[in-house]
Amino acid sequence: MLSLAFLLAATSVLVNYYATLHTDFYRAYYRSAFGLEILTYNGPSFWMALIVLQLIFGIGFIALLQIPVIFSQLIILDLLIPVIGFIIELPSDIQQILVFISALGLSVFTIICLSVKVKWLYYSTRYVYLLIRHMYRVYGLQLLVEDTWKRIHFPDILRVFWLTRLTAQAVVLVYVLKVTASDSGNASFLISWNDFSELVCNLIISGCDSTLTVLGMSAVISSIAHYLGLGILAFIGSTEEEDKRLGFVAPVLFFILALQTGLSGLKPEERLVRLSRNMCLLLTAILHFIHGMTDPVLMSLSASHVSSFRRHFPVLLVSACLFFLPILLSYVLWQYYALNTWLFAVTAFCVELCLKVIVSLTVYTLFMIDGYYNVLWEKLDDYVYYVRSTGNIIEFIFGVIMFGNGAYTMMFESGSKIRACMMCLHAYFNIYLQAKNGWKTFMNRRTAVKKINSLPEIKGERLTEIDDVCAICYHEFHTSARITPCHHYFHALCLRKWLYIQDTCPMCHQKVYIEEDLKESMSFSANNGFAVPNENNPVLFADEVAEREPDLNEDNDSTEYEEEEWLPPGAMPAEEQLQEDTDLYGD
Repeated sequence: MLSLAFLLAATSVLVNYYATLHTDFYRAYYRSAFGLEILTYNGPSFWMALIVLQLIFGIGFIALLQIPVIFSQLIILDLLIPVIGFIIELPSDIQQILVFISALGLSVFTIICLSVKVKWLYYSTRYVYLLIRHMYRVYGLQLLVEDTWKRIHFPDILRVFWLTRLTAQAVVLVYVLKVTASDSGNASFLISWNDFSELVCNLIISGCDSTLTVLGMSAVISSIAHYLGLGILAFIGSTEEEDKRLGFVAPVLFFILALQTGLSGLKPEERLVRLSRNMCLLLTAILHFIHGMTDPVLMSLSASHVSSFRRHFPVLLVSACLFFLPILLSYVLWQYYALNTWLFAVTAFCVELCLKVIVSLTVYTLFMIDGYYNVLWEKLDDYVYYVRSTGNIIEFIFGVIMFGNGAYTMMFESGSKIRACMMCLHAYFNIYLQAKNGWKTFMNRRTAVKKINSLPEIKGERLTEIDDVCAICYHEFHTSARITPCHHYFHALCLRKWLYIQDTCPMCHQKVYIEEDLKESMSFSANNGFAVPNENNPVLFADEVAEREPDLNEDNDSTEYEEEEWLPPGAMPAEEQLQEDTDLYGD
């Protein structure tokens, strides 16, 4: 109840501030656009609308907090102070001061209410803190923000506000167009295409004229992106929960672009151009996200060797669209715009997306060829690694180029703190982390190859004497096999993939690779003088072990402690001592 009361108070202050700040702007703008004054700047209708709204907010605030009658009158008077400024037509600066005084008085009263309920406030705050901490530890920061954002239904409120406002403005503008057409003698039931396009442009311009309306437009974009993502997931047959976040990523990116470019503070004509540019950047980002949704499905289908055409066709169709749509977008933009930093950024994103699609389709084709022939393709892992590494290197280069483009824009075109922060995030996530992960993958692969090359290899006729299969892929050994120190045989490719994950044998979990400095110390055992087999003749590895095993057993039998020889005079062997102690305890 308390939170709802505070929400009503905040809404009341925002309504007063919004009316004070934007009435003059709309009056001037619509007069210049249509030659008529559409919105009432002053008069009984405007006053009455504000008075009714403030009375509703004030009565709700009083009823929720159960405020006494004396203070209730003061609160209603405090909320109506800005309306009085409208009635007596005070200057806009004085009206904004009145709004500030009203908000200050309401804030002071709210603080007094909270101080009266200090104990309740303490326990409520502590409960909320513990709940948020628990959710953060369990689900992480991103899921916590998303869940909180959904629970407070703030996007729904913004969405309803923006659509309602847009509908009301559309009705007024259509009415004005009808009136002007009837006055000029061109009365028609339908609106001409030029008037319709002008109407849409005016609605879009007024739909992002402040931070609040930009948030409302972001909420609408969130719904569109969410259902678009769900439709694509259902079409390609994916069930990944991570891919359902398009409805969260798209509005956040749109809002950041709006803040970065100062969208709400631009002139109407410049705002429309900037909004269209931001939408192009947003479209390329959404296409990149969709590619991230389709790539795992494409890889799983190729790796699982699913032969159903109906299963492959949707993913391939989406991949084809992801390849041709950026090309079409770049072609259209280059036909109508000259080269600048914005067009360069959009083109770079489009080219990067096309290269990503080519890499995914190439890897998909390699896996499909491997599944079609049903024969172990030892070079497949190398080819896939080379293709993906090439794509990652190109993506890294594009990240560096985009960083340079952003730095040029910030220094010579429109620098801002938000743009600087976004560049730092881009440098960290898209350049530093990508380079770090790429280098880590390269070193892991290099280490795995080094480990494989250190193991003995069996080829030729001796390979048939193994009479076994690889314990990883369950295929026979046709060309060669690698033998581990624990006498297990594997394909070099299979073992290398295993070594990417862990450094132990898949069968017995012993160390597969022994460092060079440990080999000399392990050449002879301290107990029996057993030597490591000759790696130049690894086929005799198992035979040597089999030949030495009886000798080792004999040595162990002969070296069992002859306790009578080593015991001091008057002492008895351990077995006799144990037997005697047992007899004593038995007695």
